[in-house]
Amino acid sequence: MSDALTSPVNWRRNLFVAWVGCFLTGTAFSLVMPFLPLYIEQLGITDADALNLWSGAAFSITFLFSAIASPIWGGLADRKGRKIMLLRSALGMAIVMMLMGMASNIWQFLLLRALLGLLGGFVPNANALIATQVPRNKSGWALGWLSTGAVSGALIGPLIGGLLADTLGLRPVFYLTATVLFICFIMTLFSIKEVIVPVQKKDMLHARQVFTSLKNPRLVLALFVTTMIIQVATGSIAPILTLYVRQLNGDSANLAFISGVIASVPGVAALLSAPRLGKLGDRIGPERILIAMLIVSVLLLIPMSLVTTPWQLGMLRFLLGAADGALLPAVQTLLIYNASNQIAGRIFSYNQSFRDIGNVSGPLLGAAVSASWGLRAVFVFTALVVLFNALYTWLTLRKPGRLPLPEE
Repeated sequence: MSDALTSPVNWRRNLFVAWVGCFLTGTAFSLVMPFLPLYIEQLGITDADALNLWSGAAFSITFLFSAIASPIWGGLADRKGRKIMLLRSALGMAIVMMLMGMASNIWQFLLLRALLGLLGGFVPNANALIATQVPRNKSGWALGWLSTGAVSGALIGPLIGGLLADTLGLRPVFYLTATVLFICFIMTLFSIKEVIVPVQKKDMLHARQVFTSLKNPRLVLALFVTTMIIQVATGSIAPILTLYVRQLNGDSANLAFISGVIASVPGVAALLSAPRLGKLGDRIGPERILIAMLIVSVLLLIPMSLVTTPWQLGMLRFLLGAADGALLPAVQTLLIYNASNQIAGRIFSYNQSFRDIGNVSGPLLGAAVSASWGLRAVFVFTALVVLFNALYTWLTLRKPGRLPLPEE
């Protein structure tokens, strides 16, 4: 299985199509984020405090329900195949997005945001599909490149969404988003190929058996925690970033623009670094890349608490994004090294659940730390959390139970 010609499926074509799918879903999700509070206001929530509360709830509930549903979809993916899960996710999200544009009150909208979380999961299933098809010695490069799809979509989505909302109004953007997701469904239906061996429900491993079948269960658990902490580190800074830029720069006329640039630069850096560091991980080992980039993240987060200008912060965040671009692909590569194809769907779905928990808890922790000790303390707190994770992962990797060598 050294190349696409000897594989029963053309994994290179699947990788390209999955990348486009991740890009479209990343774009679709982020299209509506810039004006989410404005839409909630349009639904009748006008009090400032209530608007903040409902906006936070609408944002978080999607990740919360995704964390609950991911293991269920992962089990079905192992039984029925990953392609059908991609189709379910794309079509389900398209329908929900269309219904969001028709919502007439906040409760309907909140219910639909929860349903969006339940029906999501395109990206983790795309990762599982590619991870089980690509040759092991190309896993880091392939998963690193795949990760740039969702990142690219998340970067461009807010720009397009804001422009469309100003031009067309809020509700039409939901309909356009549903159209993008339906295109993703059609493209996946006709272009993704998968050879599956159906597993009967009675033959499925239970959760305990899944973990006992792993080559290194302790390491896999550490990788789940790493995924959660990566999202905590990202999310803890997000709520206070604009406030921190204002503290550094004052109430300048272009505060929103400067904050937007500083918020976006890590994603741009991750786009550039993820495939390259993934390829390096294939050569020297993803575990070395993981530990090294966690340490680099700590060394970059601490100076962020000491900067005096927004551009110093922007430069450090660019370097942080370059390091972060290698983290999730390295985690995913190590996961597939330690799991058989029979349970890959569930392992990736468990990892997604930990990621969603990090997405929910990160902003809450960041807000709590900034309220108690100030904005600069958030960066120190985040650095300490990442340092703990680096030490925990390093100690776990030192335990007996070597990783299998990549297949040639």
